[in-house]
Amino acid sequence: MRIDAIFQHIERVQGNVPWGTVLDAGTGQHSLNWIAKLETTRWTAVTCDESRARSVAKKLEDPPRPRDRIVGGNWMEPDFLHGEVFDVVLADYLLGSVDRYAPYFQDRLFARIRPHVGSRLYAVGLEPYPDQALTPGGQVILEIARLRDACILLANDRCYREYPMEWMIRVFERSGYRVQDTHVFPILYGPSFINGQLDVCLYKLPLIADRQLATVLEDRVKRLRDKALDLYESEKGIRFGNDYFVFATAVSE
Repeated sequence: MRIDAIFQHIERVQGNVPWGTVLDAGTGQHSLNWIAKLETTRWTAVTCDESRARSVAKKLEDPPRPRDRIVGGNWMEPDFLHGEVFDVVLADYLLGSVDRYAPYFQDRLFARIRPHVGSRLYAVGLEPYPDQALTPGGQVILEIARLRDACILLANDRCYREYPMEWMIRVFERSGYRVQDTHVFPILYGPSFINGQLDVCLYKLPLIADRQLATVLEDRVKRLRDKALDLYESEKGIRFGNDYFVFATAVSE
């Protein structure tokens, strides 16, 4: 999985520096499973979604220690985690999720997190998809993304919104950080992405008021799933787009 390559890169960047206390500023199953295996003093994981917090905790591969915790909260709350400082902060695809939980807060997100960064911030993001793709694989990924977002919007929910690495770096530089390293990871999509994204559509369909439209969309999900999985088999993976990594340090005030 591409996420494993990113975590391995972060471990190389960390090198022999002790992890100490770690904050997962926007937790998910993959990131927390990884953090729980590191030699940390303690970790704190943040999520805006209470049901997700329960799910992540239940599926955690390494049980949390008494000093570890998963907390619910939103970075828009000015007193959230007040006074707490962590040696390492991970923002793993956090920027893209902000529009769903804290709309129009993206440009202030990393300044808000800055008081909690004792030393290092590791940020991971997805380069926004282009409007057009030059390959059949790229085109099918765009079709999946558009269908997923259409179902989310029709269910009266908010979509994620990704920002490019260049934008993130600009925000870092005016938010109290110094960028130390960046890296780009070409993405190889497989069945887990295809099925996961299209399953989001199925989860949203019962929430769409127009039941006739929901039926049409359900058929579209099935046909697109078959098309994408067939293409994956023939191409041995679908190559399209990039993830990126930014390592920044907190600048002393």
